Amino acid sequence: MATKRIAIIAGSTGLVGRHLIEQLLASPRYSQVHAIGRRAPSIVHEKLHVIASDLQSIPTLPSVDDAFCCLGTTIRKAGSQAAFRAVDFDMVINFAKAARQAGAKRFLVVSSLGANTKSAVFYSRVKGEAEQALQEIRFESLTFLRPSFLIGERAEARAGERLGIKAFSAVAPLMIGPMRKLRPIRAQDVAAAMVSGADREAPGEKVMESDQIARGCIT
Repeated sequence: MATKRIAIIAGSTGLVGRHLIEQLLASPRYSQVHAIGRRAPSIVHEKLHVIASDLQSIPTLPSVDDAFCCLGTTIRKAGSQAAFRAVDFDMVINFAKAARQAGAKRFLVVSSLGANTKSAVFYSRVKGEAEQALQEIRFESLTFLRPSFLIGERAEARAGERLGIKAFSAVAPLMIGPMRKLRPIRAQDVAAAMVSGADREAPGEKVMESDQIARGCIT
């Protein structure tokens, strides 16, 4: 068996993060899993170690191999564009830099469908800027996952998002070709794609669009 790794995850209490931490703890590949954040995950496990941090000032991290980032909010929940950027850009980059200093070779992050530094949509533009900043940190392997609407049980209600998921789910069978990436996707499938993506040893930058996540295919 390959040498066991140590993982660290930020955003372990979110929709994707809750599934991801369960999958990491169940994986024989990892001997330890560190969860960093303001809230501790609800799960208890002998391999799990919790690191308390607001992700603005991050303590020196233990040595890690793989870093997983599931941080994310909405402008509505954050309260302003500035507060949104503080989470989806500042905290993401702070975590990535700290993980890199701790020895992380692989970094996998949940970004967003349509992430683009030149997007007219603020949300998508910030996601694109975060991707660009992560490229400058120079991980041996960097994977961006860009899911569409996420399906799963959230801790907080998002009425507008639920309506969007229902609408897109109803027409999903008609979404073929380039439109396939707009189909809603299960949060646990995104988490599974992160775990399998970390298993691949090939270095370099990878992008997983939503339809590729559903097929378990990295390009």
